[in-house]
Amino acid sequence: MPEELKPTSSAASREQQDEELIQAAFQKLLNTYLASNHRRKVDVITKAFNFAKQAHKGVRRLSGEPYILHPIAVAQIACEEIGLGSTSICAALLHDVEEDTDYSNEDISNLFGPRVANIVEGVTKISGTVFGERTSQQAETIKKLLLTMSDDIRVILIKISDRLHNMRTLESMRPSKQYKIAGETLFIYAPIADRLGLNKIKSELENLSFKYEHREEHDRILQMLEETQPERDKVFEEFTPPICEALDKMGLKYHIKARIKTPYSIWQKMQNKQVDFTEIFDILAIRIIFTPRNRDQETEETFAIYGAIAKIYTPHPKRLRDWVSKPKANGYQALHGTFMGRDGRWIEVQIRSDRMDDMAEEGFAAHWKYKDNFSTYDENGLDRWLNSIKEILDDPQPDTLDFLDTIKLNLFGSEILVFTPKGELKTMPKGSTVLDFAFSIHSALGTHCFAAKVNHHTESPGYVLKSGDQVEILTSADIRIKPEWLSYAYTAKARGKIQAILRREDRRMQREGEVALHEFLRSKDFEPTTPTIDRLTRFHGFRSHEAYFLSIGKGQLTPNDEDIDFLRGKRHYKGWKRFVPFIHDKSFKTPLEAPISDDFASKIDKKKIFQLTDEVIEKCHIATCCHPIPGDDALGYITPDRKLELHKRSCKRATELKMRDGNNIIATDWKTNRKHLYETRIYITGVDSSGVLYAIADVFNKLNQFPIHRITLDTKDGLFEGHIDISVHDTNDVAEVCKKLNKIENISKAYRG
Repeated sequence: MPEELKPTSSAASREQQDEELIQAAFQKLLNTYLASNHRRKVDVITKAFNFAKQAHKGVRRLSGEPYILHPIAVAQIACEEIGLGSTSICAALLHDVEEDTDYSNEDISNLFGPRVANIVEGVTKISGTVFGERTSQQAETIKKLLLTMSDDIRVILIKISDRLHNMRTLESMRPSKQYKIAGETLFIYAPIADRLGLNKIKSELENLSFKYEHREEHDRILQMLEETQPERDKVFEEFTPPICEALDKMGLKYHIKARIKTPYSIWQKMQNKQVDFTEIFDILAIRIIFTPRNRDQETEETFAIYGAIAKIYTPHPKRLRDWVSKPKANGYQALHGTFMGRDGRWIEVQIRSDRMDDMAEEGFAAHWKYKDNFSTYDENGLDRWLNSIKEILDDPQPDTLDFLDTIKLNLFGSEILVFTPKGELKTMPKGSTVLDFAFSIHSALGTHCFAAKVNHHTESPGYVLKSGDQVEILTSADIRIKPEWLSYAYTAKARGKIQAILRREDRRMQREGEVALHEFLRSKDFEPTTPTIDRLTRFHGFRSHEAYFLSIGKGQLTPNDEDIDFLRGKRHYKGWKRFVPFIHDKSFKTPLEAPISDDFASKIDKKKIFQLTDEVIEKCHIATCCHPIPGDDALGYITPDRKLELHKRSCKRATELKMRDGNNIIATDWKTNRKHLYETRIYITGVDSSGVLYAIADVFNKLNQFPIHRITLDTKDGLFEGHIDISVHDTNDVAEVCKKLNKIENISKAYRG
């Protein structure tokens, strides 16, 4: 063999190292599987591994490692951290074969059976599809996942395993891709993991998303946690010995550990309450995990432990949370109490049996672990949840992002318990209204609902229900659904039914409008051809014939001589202003489209972090939804009209853009240059007094480099709240202003919104 064709020793060495890595990873998977309670089906797992290894041969991930290590890692998570068996392990090993190789789902079915093939099909991403204007490929993928998940829960469990490994290896991705994937993870995957009781996985997904979206804040909180750890250790060491002594006297087998709030949870609380790390007082909680002497007496023993602690420390009367008698929707069980330590500090204590702890941390894995001999896991609750998914999918929202919002609101939110007049208990999503309750009982009841008796008092259909309410729906045959009903319908079922009826009504009025237009045109000697209706649709500024017909059908427009003059060339387009927002909709061409002079955004290298210089900023649009300024964790979005729009990474609109159009997200670096001023808003609250306004004015008199645009203050019951709109160079200026304002005697808090 010629010298240049011989494999180099370094290449051969790398192949050998890769093979050793692959075999070690697979052997670890087999060892984990063999240590579980599942039946021993090593042969089929080995067969799936060899098949996947061959299918992905020669392919590497962005990190440089052989691709087969990814499906092995996904299978490892599914087996070790979720507790799935051989069918799921095989599906995890094969989950990318159908999408990334030439093998089909039929090939997988022939080799591994229909169950494995169906799971792989459910996990496989959608590709090559033409999506609508307001959908995203990721949103459609999740929609497909939910369709399959409602028949086989293992689909979403493997998808969560896949997402977790992708998040663990996200470092190799470019920043813009990190933002997109992290945004998707927080928006949908972490809530699903939470709803399935996978607490450890949920927390890790949240923290990894936080790390990649707000790395500086993440690292700062980690550093603060490390610096304050000795203080928490001291509190733990002083608080727990008396509890241990009491539990020992009770003859219990137990262990006590400290629960530390996660960085993401701490950051969320800092954002929601607008406080600093030093003002978060519930970072530490005490967790007691015990083994019941009698499984049938598990609940009684849990409360007995609470009673023993209450004899030592004073319990907070309003902070007892009983999730033992009534578990959370995801199966979580524990008794949470808050007690005052001897140093006057309130400390939360969480009491769980070993079974409850397994369920809280591992969800389904623990369910299967305890299923054979003892389990109070709410299987009916899971069935209800899966049925809710089917119900939503039976009548999905036309807009996929709205569909995802519906999924989040109805499946991942808190629940309330409501009674029928006969005392039957119904579980509803928190936030449900009388109208939602009516539709949950029967569609006809919701369609004709005009009020309800709630606890024997008459309430409107939009009345928001509370846990424990007893509800009797009042109906009338004369009541008909109206569009405004959507403003006080919360659940998927109610909204879906209302929208379906409204769509049917719209179609009826569209047909009436179309007939009316055709009759009018013929009366004026014009044939209602498609080109003619196209011209009239553009003339009135509508995007589609259907919208134009509907406007006529509703009586909002009446065909008249202006339309005829336009068709004869005597008038020009009058609806161009209404049409402008849609001129880049490629599905509807119009002569009104105009070239864009500056297309710099399309030339941005999405693989690199884009520097927001003075010259660039002048060409950008700063989003009014979140008002980012230099120093913020910001990202860019290339809009359909090829402009660069800047958002805070934590902005709700940015989250939506990551889901809908993640490929147009740009990672940015926006350091201050102190040449431009940016308007921002500072919120203030405090005690109303005659000197407050003067003190605020005095602060800005001394900080005269920051122009004030407006000050708004509202007072009530001796307190005030308001905001100040000022211009600053960057976030450092905001911090300086807030620091000065917070020193004013009667101001409780000053912070940027």
